[in-house]
Order: sequence, then structure tokens, then C-alpha cells
Amino acid sequence: MTDTQLIEQCLNHERLAQKELYNRYKTAMYTLAYRMTNDFGLADEVLQDAFLQAFRYLHTFRQDSTFGAWLKTIVVRTAYKKIKSTVHFEDIEQHQQEQVDWGNHMDTDYLEQAIQALPTGYRSVFVLIEIEGYTHQETGEILGISTGTSKSQLYHAKKRLRSFLNSRGQRAKGEGSISSNES
Repeated sequence: MTDTQLIEQCLNHERLAQKELYNRYKTAMYTLAYRMTNDFGLADEVLQDAFLQAFRYLHTFRQDSTFGAWLKTIVVRTAYKKIKSTVHFEDIEQHQQEQVDWGNHMDTDYLEQAIQALPTGYRSVFVLIEIEGYTHQETGEILGISTGTSKSQLYHAKKRLRSFLNSRGQRAKGEGSISSNES
């Protein structure tokens, strides 16, 4: 069954269709909520609130985009409302576009930990742009910041991640040489 068919059934208050639509999107939306909030309990709240809003306002969904994209916007905005008081954006600084060298070996679990360790403002912008594919303008609109601030936050997030990952690489090299000397 397509999303469009499910949406039609949901609009007719068919609970099984609501459950199917929820099951189809819950994992991806929960992952996004967690990445935004860095808190499992808060991510649960965001997921629940976002789906309640989606079902409440489903009649306003114009199908200009996919249902998933529409729902993603609701999740991002709901998550941001929950964390808004903890988000601090640094002053705008001008930065040159700089390519970040993430290194040759990327451990995704470690990268996920590094992203979650970022300050909330950095993490919010990084997740929206680098993971979810929003533009700086869209990110600015969602977070209530300027495009320049979005660019600055992303620059600093990447710089901090690079430093964090480089320090891990340094430790890993050191650990490797220790163990080879012990042999």
C-alpha cells in the first residue's frame, strides 16, 4: 500500500492505517529525534508529539513533497522546541569554505558518539545539513538563525569533529605501537 493510500485511510480515521504509517516511519524519525536531542527519553517525547501533530494536521498535507519529508520537518521542529533553551549559537564569523579531511578510517559508532558530544547548537546545524540534507537557508528558518550563523555553526562543528576524530587517531596509533612493543 502506498503512502498516499494510507494517508487517505488515515483521513477517514482508520486506525490500522495510522498504525501502518507510524510503523513505516518511526525508526527513521526516532533516529532523527535522538540526533537532535541527544537524549533517549526526549527523543521518545519528540516522536510521540510529532506523530500526534502529523495525524492532527494530516488534512493540511498538500503532497508537494513526500510524506516522509513533511514528517521530518515536523520532527525537527518539535525536537528544536524541546531543546531550544539549551541551544547556544556562537557569534557569526566569516569562514572560508574549507574541505574537512575526515581521514581514511571512519568508525561509524565513534562518529555518532562524536556528533552527540558536540554542543547543542553545533549538533543541531550539523545534523540538519550534513545528515538530513537541509540547506543553510532551511536550517536557519527552522532554528530561527541567520544563514551566516548556520554556516558558522557548521564550520565549527566540522572543525571540532575533525579535532575529536584526529585525537582518536593519535590515541589509536599510540595504542598500536604500545601493543607491538609489548609483543
